[in-house]
Amino acid sequence: MSWDISGKYCIVTGASSGIGKAIAHGLASGGANVTIVCRNAVRGREARDEIVKATGNESVEVMLADLSSQQQTKDLAHSYRDTHPALHLLVNNAGVIMEQRVLTADGIEMTFAVNYLACYMLSNLLVDLLKSSAPSRIVNLTSAVHRTVRLDFANLQGEKRYNRDQAYAQSKLADAVFSHELGRRLDGTGVTVNCVCPGAVSSHLWEKSSRLVHGFFKALMKGPQEGARVPLYVATSQDLDGMTCCYFQTGQHLKFSRVRTKSTMTRSSAETYNREVAARLWEISEKLTGVCFGG
Repeated sequence: MSWDISGKYCIVTGASSGIGKAIAHGLASGGANVTIVCRNAVRGREARDEIVKATGNESVEVMLADLSSQQQTKDLAHSYRDTHPALHLLVNNAGVIMEQRVLTADGIEMTFAVNYLACYMLSNLLVDLLKSSAPSRIVNLTSAVHRTVRLDFANLQGEKRYNRDQAYAQSKLADAVFSHELGRRLDGTGVTVNCVCPGAVSSHLWEKSSRLVHGFFKALMKGPQEGARVPLYVATSQDLDGMTCCYFQTGQHLKFSRVRTKSTMTRSSAETYNREVAARLWEISEKLTGVCFGG
């Protein structure tokens, strides 16, 4: 049974295309007030118009922010708080894969900055609004590849050596570690925090890969609509009321009609439950962003 999201206030990052747009579409279909966070104004407006046309829900807005920029991420959170009465759902979906090591304007490696630090910052900067709107939810998109690595604190940003796949996997592991830790910190507040691996989804995320690699794997990947099914389930299912610090992973061909809590909820890697690892990652995140728990 779905949580009644009609009239609820929701944010979806990275929603100009792909799975983010599909999640926003699903929320708008349920009558939610949806804010899609996009970097590009034209693509954001096109996504918004497409969602409104398909759902008939005019309560869809675009907020612009380059989440690789800490200042723009902070401005986004402050602007949302100043102009919205509530926040019931935050979906941290934005992500990148970088072939080469690139630094942001803040001097942070791009993959780590967008995939993880933006998630850390937005969640903490908006947590007071989420608490005052409770019951509310944070859903962070991660990946099953988090199981392939451990957090290498000596090479967290590829300082010593950079590998695209390792950088991506580490950022997704950081998302899962953070999700569990934030869920523990928010226990009893009415705000739940869960993370989801949507499976391999064809999206703009892979476009920077070589044409051969992208073409081969695209044929094996899900479309965005199918990829959005389990994240939407975690975001809206009434069955998950009060459930927090959980990890959901969907199989490559899992259909929504088969989705059940028991069949999709599983344990993330052992490292995601390590409190010492979580504390160290949190401390580093505070130093890199200047954002503490609760903003």
